[in-house]
Amino acid sequence: MPNVVLCGYYGQGNAGDEALLLTLLQMLPPGVNPIVLSHNPTATSQAYGVTTVPHKSWQTLKAIAQADGFVFGGGSLLQDVTSLGSLVYYAALMKWAQLLGKKTIAWAQGIGPLQSSCANHITRFVLRGCTGITVRDQASADLLKNWQIPQAIAPDPVWVLEALPFAEMPDLPHPRIAVNLRTHGSMTLKKLTVLQVALKQFQQQNKASIILIPFQKSQDEAIAQQLYDALAEPKVIIAPLQPQQYKSLFAQVDFLIGMRLHSLILAAAACPCFALNYDPKVAQLQQQCNLPGLDLDQLPLDAEALSQQWTTALKTAQRLTPEQQRTIQTQVQAHQDILSRLL
Repeated sequence: MPNVVLCGYYGQGNAGDEALLLTLLQMLPPGVNPIVLSHNPTATSQAYGVTTVPHKSWQTLKAIAQADGFVFGGGSLLQDVTSLGSLVYYAALMKWAQLLGKKTIAWAQGIGPLQSSCANHITRFVLRGCTGITVRDQASADLLKNWQIPQAIAPDPVWVLEALPFAEMPDLPHPRIAVNLRTHGSMTLKKLTVLQVALKQFQQQNKASIILIPFQKSQDEAIAQQLYDALAEPKVIIAPLQPQQYKSLFAQVDFLIGMRLHSLILAAAACPCFALNYDPKVAQLQQQCNLPGLDLDQLPLDAEALSQQWTTALKTAQRLTPEQQRTIQTQVQAHQDILSRLL
């Protein structure tokens, strides 16, 4: 039975990245034994029943050396907006696997943003040594084509994550408006204040229930709590324990105002969405699925105008049709094909 190390932003309490890990485990060929590098090995092992290794330890290098393959992904890991150090860490592990002659797959990657020439050089260097690469957006594919690095493009794998029931939804009146915001450099105090005032007006005008959904406790919970304290009833903060439950949760709401990429992906098939675009990956999802939204850098400072945009979207936006969903799910198969072919 081949042992394959899975490397990503795992065990950090981010529902989107946990959903990517679950989808990767779902797509692995039968007979492959996954070894997951995790920030919280105990929690990851208990949650998914897999062998785990602390993600920053000598055990990491040993696990890669003893494995038959290395899968790096998915998501926006090769970027230097968060930090150059994070990119160097992931690139070093990938290069270690390559130097040892392991099958190395960069899986479901969103490359960039790469702000420095150093980050560009490192990323190009390690990707050229991969056995196979899949990317999840056109900009990443175009960048690798420019570097003359072969790749396959397909939508984010989380589109095919299997759902689990979520039975803990309170009996709130409709319309139910789900909201996911996160901390980010572009989310200034002024913009957050505008969003808060607009949300209060939106709730009042539509007699709506507000469901605040943090995806990562460390980055989303404080904003969710701030909004909760400012809003009127009915309101609730909900954070499902398992990533697969988000799909079922969104099936019980009427509209999502979403900032995180995977909040929009997990909701788009279940309810209409409005994207708050803070990153190129969100803009590309908007284009792919024709989602209404706003660039956070160009957020109107008129709360009433923003509230009216949401009201219009609530009345006119549509969830993805079954045909659109089937098309995306068929395209996602490319991420599984590369695993089947190379592992």
